[in-house]
Amino acid sequence: MLSFSLDEHISPKVGEKIRQKHPNIPIYGLQTWEQGRHLQSGDDLLVSLAYSLTLVTYDLRTIPTLLADLAVQNRDHSGVIFIDQKTIPPNDFGLLIRSLVYLWDLEKEADWTNRVLFLETRRDV
Repeated sequence: MLSFSLDEHISPKVGEKIRQKHPNIPIYGLQTWEQGRHLQSGDDLLVSLAYSLTLVTYDLRTIPTLLADLAVQNRDHSGVIFIDQKTIPPNDFGLLIRSLVYLWDLEKEADWTNRVLFLETRRDV
């Protein structure tokens, strides 16, 4: 089942709002998950933590390189969902929430092992 791990650059309010309206969606913000002990961890640790959770991130600079390194090492991850700031601005919580909920509704039962995608904008849901 799809479970989201929001990186530290995504407001914890996003996870809080999703949990309030959709308590069946497993979503964790890095700021609050395990009392925030992984905040400011290196990207490699974030991807490692994502073995059980699908990482949701705006980091288009360093995460792709880490994913390539994992592939070369034949190491799996639980998926990464990239967000483009031009498509879904970080301060547009409503759009981000609608887009994540829509994706979860479509893909909650899918196997997310090593899967990577860009989150599509969902203004109409």
